[in-house]
This record gives sequence, structure tokens and C-alpha cells, in this order.
Amino acid sequence: LLYCPISFEKNEDNWITDVFKYSEIFRADRISMEITEMGLIDTPSIRREVKKYKKFFNAKKRRDSIAKLSNSIDNPEKLTLAIMSTIAKCEMIPEKIIRSMIINGFDKENNGIYQSFVNYRLDDAFWILCSQGTGYNESEPEIGHLFIHILLTAASKEIDRGIFLGLDEWIDESHDIFCFQFINNWIHDSRDNEQFKLLSRRIEDELNIYQRLLKVNIDNFEQSEIFLAVDEAILYKVMEDIHNNVIDSSELLNIFDERRVTVWYQDFKYYYEGIKYCAEMQEFYNTHQFSFHESDAKQLWNLYANDFYKMDTYYRKFQNAFQSGINNSNARLDDLFKSVMKRVEAIYKHWFLDGLLTNWCNMAGEELLRDGHVRGIPQQIDFYQENVKNSKTKVFVIISDALRYEVAKELSEKLTQEMKGKVKISNMEGIFPTITSFGMAALLPHDHLNIKENRGKLSIVADGLPTSANYREQILQKENSASIVIKYEELLQMNRTERKEKVKGMEVVYIYHNRIDESGHGNGNDIFPACQMAINELKNIVNIIVNDLSGVNVIITADHGFLYTYEPLDEIDKMEQIGFEGAIEVGRRYAIMDRNANPQYLIPVQLIDESSNYKGFAPRENIRIKRQGGGINFVHGGISIQEMMIPLISYRHLRNSSKEYQKNKEKIDIKPVHLKLLSTSRKISNMVFNLSFYQTEMVSENRRSANFTLYFVDEYGVKISDEVKVIADKKNNNDDTDRRFDVRFNLKVGKYERQSSYYLMINEESGEIIPEKIEFTIDIPFSTGDYDFFG
Repeated sequence: LLYCPISFEKNEDNWITDVFKYSEIFRADRISMEITEMGLIDTPSIRREVKKYKKFFNAKKRRDSIAKLSNSIDNPEKLTLAIMSTIAKCEMIPEKIIRSMIINGFDKENNGIYQSFVNYRLDDAFWILCSQGTGYNESEPEIGHLFIHILLTAASKEIDRGIFLGLDEWIDESHDIFCFQFINNWIHDSRDNEQFKLLSRRIEDELNIYQRLLKVNIDNFEQSEIFLAVDEAILYKVMEDIHNNVIDSSELLNIFDERRVTVWYQDFKYYYEGIKYCAEMQEFYNTHQFSFHESDAKQLWNLYANDFYKMDTYYRKFQNAFQSGINNSNARLDDLFKSVMKRVEAIYKHWFLDGLLTNWCNMAGEELLRDGHVRGIPQQIDFYQENVKNSKTKVFVIISDALRYEVAKELSEKLTQEMKGKVKISNMEGIFPTITSFGMAALLPHDHLNIKENRGKLSIVADGLPTSANYREQILQKENSASIVIKYEELLQMNRTERKEKVKGMEVVYIYHNRIDESGHGNGNDIFPACQMAINELKNIVNIIVNDLSGVNVIITADHGFLYTYEPLDEIDKMEQIGFEGAIEVGRRYAIMDRNANPQYLIPVQLIDESSNYKGFAPRENIRIKRQGGGINFVHGGISIQEMMIPLISYRHLRNSSKEYQKNKEKIDIKPVHLKLLSTSRKISNMVFNLSFYQTEMVSENRRSANFTLYFVDEYGVKISDEVKVIADKKNNNDDTDRRFDVRFNLKVGKYERQSSYYLMINEESGEIIPEKIEFTIDIPFSTGDYDFFG
């Protein structure tokens, strides 16, 4: 038994090290036993630290907590960090300890973590930690001041320093990397970023950050995502420009692209989407402002089907964003958003609708009077004969009430992207009036359609049979006995076995869906959200047909389209019922009268039943007929292209085993677009740097958009930079530069060796593309702030 009352910091100072090595060491003092219990290295410096914080180590529960961290403790500084992290209930990382302290409250007296630090004599060590990491130093330190210091120092890396005039005392450029990393990690941590939002809002208001940002140009702060006030200032400024009719569409689209990958985008999503679609509408206006002078109705019809429909889509998506935005109010932005809405209404209503529909009425009016339709355009009344009757396989026909062509166009794109099959969209001209009873009748098999009057109400019959909902299956079975009618709601409620049994042995299956029209006949404001819901529901029906019913042949169409504008109509957009004495049925967009009627200001239209004693009339352009009741914003029944153009989507499912699929696999299989590094240099010489990337394919029928996450790692796979998101969804085939992305990276605090290898990681979020790993070197000739914390 050798008694050794002294200890050595280094083995080379101990001349009996060999005895220590081959012997067992036993210490009976309290500190020694606690060190052994916790599995710590027994060195003089560790012993001093355990002794210093003996009050903390009095409790076995706290010693057990340190024991769990013992593998990470090899010096007294790390032991102190371990004690702090145990009290703060966080990871043994300096920034997490500081974050927990800030989240716990600015008031030291009521901050439980801080009071525990004081109780266990850790408060001085905590402020040294803060000083070394963030550069914060005050004789009487405060937690709130620490947060302000970190926040402004981090923000100064991305926001022009002039914005913080008078606040310079809070900014320490020598510690900006740590502070930026601290804030960046916090706001991207989904568990804690809501607390950051609340605390940063408090500081924003105290320091008038929003008002400061409004005084300078956007390019002085648009790269930052630290303050929510940045998004508010950007949106305020661009919406103010739109209000003043200063609209740079390309700049607005660039701002949208940059901000949609930032952390607070979801808080302002609807405002950003609003300016995006406002920009799209302005861009459409810029390129089409001299349109609507066609001399042929069929040519104008085709222009709408191939191009002009986009304006209706942009307007629909703007209104979805606007109405969602004002239902999630932001006091700083709502009034200006309403000004943007008025600008959008002006473009859509007073330029697009007025121009398009004036041109259409002028060109199509004569043919509508003579024939009731425009020659050379496929007709809705021929639908069954042309698309269903001679089908070689079981055909499923989905009829969605009021599915407007532009909505169906989006549906067809989603089916192409998400379903394995061939999708084709075309159109038909609906019969007048473009209302449900007439449109639904036209889609049924028939030789003749006739108009009948019963107790003052008009109905339409097919070869003598009523065409209302209760009779449609009978009419189908008269043409083909193996026919059946199902409502979407019924289909949804059935299980798979019931669905298969329902259509067993059937050759023609009509499925009726009514989401859009049902929503539109309320106050009208739900119409565009209903369109999006209809797209999702129709995709679901196709999925059910393919997966549950083994269907391969699906047709999606509608009875009619619609017109809709958000703002209340002006009196000039309404017309009195002058000369309506012979009216049998009057809607907002049509009137059916007896043969002797001669109403003013209406366009006469030949009805489908030429043998009847009735005449059809429609108001011009976007005009509504005045009548009792609501529902003046959402209308149909008239002769506008939007009301008359009936979509016709054909979907043919291709099974993996089919020869056609195997032959056309490359064309049919939908793959994500790729993202490639465009920058040629593989050397990094700054903590903050930019790289350029390129979307190699544009989004198309067999290429879908993809989300990428980019970051750098060291040779051990440890992340050394922030994560950057890139949404590769460009589909501009006329401009390759549109597919370029300039991305900024921030390296984390640390020492980088020029001889070591570092790697850029390019990860596609769905996992369909193999991650790419590109080697880089890092050569930064100055210290990056590798702090030793208490060293």
C-alpha cells in the first residue's frame, strides 16, 4: 500500500507513474468518490472544479446527470458547460445554454435558470461564456441586453449598418459569425423558433426596426430573414409601388423566389403569393396589351384555350391568396393588400374581361344568332356520340358541375405529373344557356333535345325523357343497358368491395361531382377555394377508379363554366329588364323569352331546340341582368368564353406491364428536375460566399419541380454551414437564365485546414435523386472565432 498525498498535472512530472499504471488507485475523500461516481477524469483541475461547485454536486440526481455526459468531459471548462446544460435542460453546447437562458426570460430575478446559476455560483462563468462567444460585455449584464446584442450583431451581417444608426453600441463585428450562427440555428429550429418570434418582435418594437427599414431601399435588407419586420417592410414597399401603379413584374417575381425559401415565409405566404400573381397578371398585360383584335371567333377561342386562359388562372390564384390573407390579418399590410386587389381587379375586369369578351361578342355574335354555336368548334351535344358510345373499354365519365376550363387545365397538369398515364385536354362549346339543366342534358345520349315548359318553369328533355338527376341513369341505359350513375359522395362512402360490386359488369359509369357550383351559389366568395378543393377531389376520383375499380379509361368534363369577379359590380355592369315582357326564365346571364320578345341591349342566341316557341338572349361582355336575390359576382348562363368553353380531359392509365408503358417509359415516368453546381471554383476563401446553381431541365409534362437542400460538411460528415433551400420549379423555355439560382452560404465558427477536404452536399428532398457530393477546399487566412470558452 503506497500512500501518495500529492497529485500531478502531467505524467512526466510523476517519477512513480509506472506504479500508478500497474496499480489500482483508491481515494476515500468525498470529492474523489464523487468524481469516481460520475466517471470523470481525476485531475487536479477537475477536482478543483468539483470542489468549486460542491453545492451543485450535493444531490445524487444532479451527479447522475453529469455521469451521463462524462464521455464529453475531458477538461474543467467542459465540466462547467455540463453543469450549465444540466440546469438549463439542454445540450452541452454554449449557444444552446445561452438560448435556454434567453427563452427563460429577460428578468434575472424571475428567470429560473439564471437564479439556479447564481445559487450554484455559475453566473460569472455564464457571462464569461457570453463574452467569449458573442462579445457582449457590460458591467451590469442583463439577459435582455445580451439578446439585443446578439440580434443586432447577427443582423448586421445581412442588413446595411446604416439602418442601425445610433445602435452601434450593440454591434460587435469581431463576433458577428458566432452571433449569426446562433440566430440562424435558432430560427431554423422548429421546436424553439416560435419563442424567438415573440422575443424578436419585442425587440423590433423597442428599437423601431420596421420604421428604420421603411426609410431605405429594399436592396439594403432583402437578404435577411432574422426580423419579421424585414418581410413586412419588403411587402409594404412592393405593395406601395403596386398601389402607385409602379409594377416591375420581373423584380416582384424575383422577390417571391428569394423570400419563399426563408424561415418566416409561411407567416406572410398569402401576401407573397398575392404579389406573385399580381406580377404574373402584369406580365401577361405587358405581353398581350395589344391583343383582343381577332377577326375570327374560332381563332379567338383557340387563343383562349392555349394562352389567354392563364389570366383567369392568375386571377383565381391571386384571389385565393388575397382572401386568405385578409382572414389572417396583419395590421401593417392589410390596407395596402386591398389596394393591390383593386389594381388586380382593374387589370382583370377592365382590361382583360372587357377586351376579350368585347372581341368575342363582336366576332361570335352573328354565328350564335344563326346557329347557336361557332362553327368548327367541337360541340357539347356530341359528347356521348364522339367520346363514349364507341369506347372499346369500360369508360368512366366524371362530370364536375361548373368545372371551368382553366381549372381543368390545372387539373390535367397535376394528373400528368402525379398519375402514371396519358393525359390529354381539349374543349367543347357548351349549349346556351350555360346552366346546369341544359349542360347536363347535352352530355347524355340523345337524338334530339327539346325545351319544355311546365308551370312556368323550363326543362330540357332528351328524346322525350326528362333529363333531371333522377332520370339520367334511365337515359344512359336506354342507349347502353350496362350503364350506371354514381354521385361522388356515394362513391366516397363506399369501401373498396362495395365500389367494385357497384360497377361490376358495367360498360359506362357516369360519376357526378358538384363542388364548384355548389360553393358559387352562396355569396360567391368561396368559389376559388372550392376550385382548388375540386381539383383535389377529382384527382381522388381518378385514383379510386384506377386503384379500386381497375379502370383505365377516364373522361372528365363539365356542364358549364362561370364568370367571377371579387369586387361588387358597378351600376354600369348591370342592366335593367327593359322589354322583358315576354320573359319565361331570366338569369343573371341569360333570358329565355317567347318569339315576340324584343328586349333591349341583349344579344339574341339560337336555342338548341329550334322548333320551340322560345328565343334566347344574353347580355354582352361581363354584364349582369338585374334581378332579385344575391349571387351577382359568381354567374353562368351567358355566352362568354369562360362560360361556354367546356373542358374535356381524357386520362388513360398505363399499367407497368403494358407494352405501351414499357415502350414510352421515359416519356411517361415523371422525374424531378436536377440541380447542378454552375460555379467552377472549388476553393472557399470567405466565411460568407455565393455559389451559382442551374436547373438542368425545365418543368414539363415528364419533369416535375423539386426541392433541394444544400449545405457543406467536413470529411467526417459534420455540417459546417447553414442549410440553404432551393425550389427548382422553373418552366420558362424561352429564357435559360430564369433557371439559375445564386445561393449564399455561411460557414460556422471553427478552424478550417487548407489541406483538409470539405464537401458540398446537394440533397433532393423526395429522395428520388441520388445526393451529390462535391469536394471543396477552404483557405481562410484569418481567425474565424474559435472560442475556447473559459480557457
